[in-house]
Amino acid sequence: MQAKSQCPVSHSGEDMRKSAHVAGRGGVASVREAVTDFTAARAILRNPEASQAGFLADLARRFSRMKQPILFLSGEEHRRQRKATARFFAPRVVTGRYRDLITTETARLIAQFRRDGAADLDALSLDLAVTVAAEIVGLTESDGLAMAQRLEAITGGQGTSKWAIMKVLQLFRRQWQVRHFLKNDVQPAIRARRANPRDDVISHLISEGYNDQEVLTECITYGAAGMITTREFITMAGWHMMENEALKAHFMTVDDNGKIALLEEILRVEPVVGTLYRRLPGSDWIHGIDVRAANTDETVTGACPFAVDADRTISAKYGGAVMAFGDGEHRCPGAQVAMHETAIFLEALFAVPGLRLVRAPTVGWNPLITGYELRGAALICDSDAA
Repeated sequence: MQAKSQCPVSHSGEDMRKSAHVAGRGGVASVREAVTDFTAARAILRNPEASQAGFLADLARRFSRMKQPILFLSGEEHRRQRKATARFFAPRVVTGRYRDLITTETARLIAQFRRDGAADLDALSLDLAVTVAAEIVGLTESDGLAMAQRLEAITGGQGTSKWAIMKVLQLFRRQWQVRHFLKNDVQPAIRARRANPRDDVISHLISEGYNDQEVLTECITYGAAGMITTREFITMAGWHMMENEALKAHFMTVDDNGKIALLEEILRVEPVVGTLYRRLPGSDWIHGIDVRAANTDETVTGACPFAVDADRTISAKYGGAVMAFGDGEHRCPGAQVAMHETAIFLEALFAVPGLRLVRAPTVGWNPLITGYELRGAALICDSDAA
């Protein structure tokens, strides 16, 4: 890790990363050498011959006779499918159809919070993330929170046991959850979309001739990206601002673009996915892109890269979140959805009378995505029921 800069007093300390201690223990796994330099990392991610590795890509490729998930395709086939699914993430759709959904669901969650007078931020963010992602993907024919629990069981920590029997048991548990996700969530959605196609990912996949198992693999990857990671970021961003009144005040006074800019700055410092993996042709090992290190490269960020700075200006050629959404042809297509979702929800949450964070979340680690997991962020407010 690079040496820390000497930062101005106004930054309230050099290192504001709440996940640094668990990330330090997690490391970049299963690679010979971690890529920490921004320029080198971008070169690999933008290499048209690089293929996805790690996360769920290797799992998907075990089923060699199946169509590969859109997120793991390369070359012309990836570009064709990416173009076909781009309409689900187009700016006009995000700021129109999805904004209306996010606003409606936020109002529901905030009203419930105000009636109860207490809630966990991570539970609220999960509810919202599940609803929005399910609408985009088409997983709307089952209970959303039960579905999210099944996805968490599939994509959660894989365990670190060195004992073969434990690894086998972990594999069987994961496969059991995959079967239940297929039966309870994916197949009901497929039946509904075959009878009545809609403008969502599952309807598109059916039109492309995907079978149930192939749709299942897509739903796991889209579901993990849209539900699990968004939940973590909403909680992390809310935590940062509720413990830093200056950041929260800035967020509440700037316009929508200013809100997104601050959220991108928080995500730059606290990327949910800590490592991106790529395999280059002719290579027998995997390149692990250390997103946390690349996002704090001072040649890109300027001084004090470990601080959340509401006034930081990063060149548009890098983007405010730098590599937190990836880079190249596989850059996260749902980035705008996640940012707008977080901005709308937190603006409404921070306006709740008497809002207080009474217990900070515990910070865990998910080795599959090399990212943090935040649980138990307890909120209270002035209850409407009082």
